[in-house]
Amino acid sequence: MQHKIGILFAIFVVLFASWRLANIVKADINSDCQNESADQIVAEGKTDVCTQILGSIASAIGAANATNQKNLSQLQSRLNSLNSKLGALSAELTKTAADITSREENMGFTQQILDQKTADYYRFLRLYDPITPFLFADSASDAFQQLSLRQKAQSADVSAIEQYANEITGLKNSQASLQKSQASVSIVQKQISQQTSFLAGEVAKANAALASISARQQAFIAAKLASLGISRSAYNLNGGCTDDRNIDPGFSPAFAFFTFGVPNRVGMDQYGAYGRANAGQSSDQILRAYYNFDGYQNFSNSIKISVQGYGSYSLEDYVKRIYEVPDNWPMEALKAQAIAARSYVLAYTGNGAGSICTTQACQVFQPNPKGGNWEQAVNATAGQVMVQGGSPIKAWFSATHGGYEFTSADIGWSATPWTKRLVDTTNGSAGSFSDLFNNAYDKASPVFYCDWGSRAQYNKTAWLQSSELADIVNVALLAEKDGSTKSHLYQTDKPNPEGTDTWSSDQVKSALSGDGVTPFNSISGVSINADFGSGKTSSVTFSGDAPSQTIDGNDFENYFDLRAPANIQIVGPLFNIERR
Repeated sequence: MQHKIGILFAIFVVLFASWRLANIVKADINSDCQNESADQIVAEGKTDVCTQILGSIASAIGAANATNQKNLSQLQSRLNSLNSKLGALSAELTKTAADITSREENMGFTQQILDQKTADYYRFLRLYDPITPFLFADSASDAFQQLSLRQKAQSADVSAIEQYANEITGLKNSQASLQKSQASVSIVQKQISQQTSFLAGEVAKANAALASISARQQAFIAAKLASLGISRSAYNLNGGCTDDRNIDPGFSPAFAFFTFGVPNRVGMDQYGAYGRANAGQSSDQILRAYYNFDGYQNFSNSIKISVQGYGSYSLEDYVKRIYEVPDNWPMEALKAQAIAARSYVLAYTGNGAGSICTTQACQVFQPNPKGGNWEQAVNATAGQVMVQGGSPIKAWFSATHGGYEFTSADIGWSATPWTKRLVDTTNGSAGSFSDLFNNAYDKASPVFYCDWGSRAQYNKTAWLQSSELADIVNVALLAEKDGSTKSHLYQTDKPNPEGTDTWSSDQVKSALSGDGVTPFNSISGVSINADFGSGKTSSVTFSGDAPSQTIDGNDFENYFDLRAPANIQIVGPLFNIERR
């Protein structure tokens, strides 16, 4: 009875937690924060509000999911115990069946012997003359002894068969009892198994929901990179990128993380086009280096491009107002940019059916024609558009990719056949940071290698103290060890975006110690392991006053960006460490 009550209680807890989780999700799924893009939310000034809303949802789902996970663990333990018991019962049944078979075989053999003896005895009785033993025996005593031996042999055979029969009856009774127990346990096992499967599904759904919300929060963090003033256009590179290697922050040792290039690294690298043009490549060679496409097609200038806030322009008049690269660049680089801009706007607007924005979120537009060399490049390529399958390709581009190009799928966008993966160096490969410094086509960019962000009190640099880096490492280790702590691991000099408390470095160290990991108080050494084939930092190893720890490169970047003070950030997948 208690067992059944326990099962019903577990089922009730599961259904209640699932109901709670479903209502949490349904209550908020249609909010603006869920449906609008990160750029829209930033533009509307909703970033902080939406981050807090999503943080609250994440906390609620996390609480419900924690209950589910606890119950799942208990059910799984119970299921494992039942499976073990069923295994033992099956083994015992197998052994019992084997014993029954053995006894039945032995009894059958004995029965055959007895049957033969009985037949022989019957024939003997038919022919038996009771006087004969006495006639041929040496004495009457011998005659009685022979008769007695015959009777004893027969009685022994009968007793053996009776013993086997009794044993088989006992074994069959045991078998029936075991089968009954097995059936009973199987019923319970099936119930627990069904509930375990159901709850595992609910936990998986909750984890997926939490992962989705986490991704949304990461999108907000990425959107907040706008505070760095990062320019994705080569026309006017500005923002929080400074090469701090020769600037003294006023403390030592000091550590800074330098990123190769800026987002988004898909399509044409504008400074790469500049380097290729200086190396003698034509606009066609440049474009084919960065895109997969069938060829060029001329599109009519009668197509109208609707520009948000500025009305409509003919295709060529629109392209003449694009401000994406400096006017003094080599002509082949300008021509490549003109064709890419023309291809992009047609793909973006559906050959003029839609409208396009004026910022670097699309491509930079100004109402006045740019003129000069740019207009010459536009005229020289009039109407030319890169096409694939007869349609213009959406020719993404940005200022500086740090020696690498990624496909759209590589960065989480929809896969597109015209984007490509490329090591953008003069020899088409890289094996070290030195190779990139020496051979990357975009190495002339002022943001090719930068540490991003700064703090006024440290000579406007992005250098970090040893203890500050230790805190970031501890945060990354704690997040990996205990995912439930993530909402407390934001930077300490800003409000917590999830509306909860942000843990201090001491609290992080205490939690990490509680999880059996020795925290760092200071960092003395850092080494980077990079995959130069794909252009990503694969891992970072830290040494100091605790046992050395190696952290996945992407994980470290994420928690660095969440925890690092002020607006100091790593802005791309390939980064290096500098120390002074």
